[in-house]
Amino acid sequence: MVERPARPLFIVSDGTGDTADRVTRAALRQFEGFRVAVHVFSNVTDTEHLDRILKQAALTGACVVTSLVAPDQRARANELSRAYRVVQIDVIGGVINALSGWLGEEPVNQPGLMHRTDADYFRRIEAVEFTVKVDDGKEPRMLEKADIVLVGVSRTSKTPLSVFLAYKGYKVANVPIVLNRDPPVQLFSIDPRKVFALTIDPEALQNIRKQRLQTMRMQSDTNYGQMEYILAELEYAEDLFKRNRQWSHVNVTNKALEETAASILSLYTERGVIDREVGQL
Repeated sequence: MVERPARPLFIVSDGTGDTADRVTRAALRQFEGFRVAVHVFSNVTDTEHLDRILKQAALTGACVVTSLVAPDQRARANELSRAYRVVQIDVIGGVINALSGWLGEEPVNQPGLMHRTDADYFRRIEAVEFTVKVDDGKEPRMLEKADIVLVGVSRTSKTPLSVFLAYKGYKVANVPIVLNRDPPVQLFSIDPRKVFALTIDPEALQNIRKQRLQTMRMQSDTNYGQMEYILAELEYAEDLFKRNRQWSHVNVTNKALEETAASILSLYTERGVIDREVGQL
């Protein structure tokens, strides 16, 4: 069977093109069996450059995804796409126009604002530094300063989730639940709405732990990877969670990190723990 050649797709941006690239690749995952070669053209700020790219798209049969902030560039891209009969998808123009009408305000139309160094950037750095400092139950006295607190037994993705959420600007602490060992008393004095109890199916946890033991070249017959111990540990954690009913439960079984993080942030927003301005994350 002859493999079909990859179809070209151009991403054209007057910034880095990262946003359009992520959106496009996420959408492409919904189409199986097609090979697409994505080419990113960043910092396209003059019409001559834009014209050359659209001509090349016409010659190669490429689809063009644009994230152009400047109105004149957006208008020119639309005009050239019609002239060259190129399929064009504008991922930001429609959103900007709709928001402008809703807010009753004209946009600044300045490319590159997402990547400027500002207060948001320093907030993220502070969040990451905090999260690393309190990882795995360290510094329990700092739990009250955390935006989000994750609790769960070993290998429920507490640390990866903490770091992922920290990069979004949240100060995250995580507390390990260990069989027959009391969690720090500070855990029970903080706002329970910001505590998220991570649960997982026993079989899935055993597979993860066995892989961990193999990676560390440790014996597989240790308690850590045995089902009897795992069930006892999960029962101990579940009893703790039931006694703290205001904690949110999030099942991490067979879920991607991004999916679990999205669930946590959705619950976090619903519970109204801290008000944040949309667009600051």
